[in-house]
Amino acid sequence: LALMPTGGGKSLCYQLPSLLLPGLTLVISPLIALMKDQVDDLLLRNIPVGLLNSTQSDEASNEVFQRMTDGTLKILYTSPERLFARESLLFTQLQSLNISLIAVDEAHCISDWGHDFRPDYRRLRQLLADLPAWTPVLATTATANQRVTDDVAAQLGDDSLVLRTTLDRKSLHLSTVDLADDAHRLAWLAETLPQLD
Repeated sequence: LALMPTGGGKSLCYQLPSLLLPGLTLVISPLIALMKDQVDDLLLRNIPVGLLNSTQSDEASNEVFQRMTDGTLKILYTSPERLFARESLLFTQLQSLNISLIAVDEAHCISDWGHDFRPDYRRLRQLLADLPAWTPVLATTATANQRVTDDVAAQLGDDSLVLRTTLDRKSLHLSTVDLADDAHRLAWLAETLPQLD
């Protein structure tokens, strides 16, 4: 479980190994827009990547399934809901493929204590139980207090290694200003907003 700030390189933690590992890397992500951005970026770099989500046509989904089957896909992005959908063959097909790595993005969604809890994330243990025990799982998030971290680690396996990077970012500066009333707030905004451009 890697806890890293936004922009800290979480995606590289699974994208780079996926190019070096022999089989398919499965990336489970809750956000269609985030998946699409990452897939578009990887396609620009000629990396064999695909995604399965609810916005795709049957034709596009079938093409991704074919690339999974013939082994020409290195990275597959999908949501936990698509992974476990009753009408989806994805869960069954993944069990017959060479999965080299499972990456769980936005892993705080696994936790009952997380602010974006998604129940299908809790079912990931089903997938892990049906894959070889050696299949590595990497979970990444920028959002997890200790309670959420402990819960995510327990869901992924009791022997989970937790890595934290600092949230200190030299490019960010935080400050507070005591504004006693509306007149002070307006004056502060008038002075500050032009500087933010």
